Amino acid sequence: MEYITVRQEGADEFIERKSRFIGSCRPVKTEEEALAFIAAKKSQYWDASHNVYAYVLREGGIQRFSDDGEPQGTAGIPVIETLKKSGVVDAVVVATRYFGGILLGGGGLIRAYSHTASIALAAAEKVRMKECLLLEASCGYDQYGRVQALVPECGGIVEDTAFLEQVTVRFRLEPEAREALARRLADATAGRAALQEAGRGWYPFPLGEAD
Repeated sequence: MEYITVRQEGADEFIERKSRFIGSCRPVKTEEEALAFIAAKKSQYWDASHNVYAYVLREGGIQRFSDDGEPQGTAGIPVIETLKKSGVVDAVVVATRYFGGILLGGGGLIRAYSHTASIALAAAEKVRMKECLLLEASCGYDQYGRVQALVPECGGIVEDTAFLEQVTVRFRLEPEAREALARRLADATAGRAALQEAGRGWYPFPLGEAD
């Protein structure tokens, strides 16, 4: 189970025929968080001509957008369509425009707002979220080297390591890889390394080239 969202808050801007466009984006989980971000950007850019926005949430399949005074269909729709085409959810984009005195026309506005959303998503860094197991492998100091090498070989990402009476390596791993890791761990340590599940959580992974 996985989905695509953005890692962090980010912003970028460009000039199109003297109009300044600023794209701001951040990850959100709820409509309240999305609306709070939109309000914050409207306050920050209070003197802007328009603060267009769109957000898409996984919970309830919520999708909302606003043209904020731009001609209908030329602003909010391009922004939300850019979000949807990228596959991004649990994210909000505010596309701010300072009018430069030159009309862009309907097609020009659509292209400009689409680009604003694209650069905002790029600035916030798209990531693939995967549900992973949080595991702990405990072993003696003489076996630590083998365990330390084996975890990343099987796709695990080490979170931390505790050096007490035994060494405990805490790491996250995709659920389907657990069985293979358990077998290799048992073989490498003659069954002396203990593997325990400490929980589950959602973690970001870089997108592949196909994304």
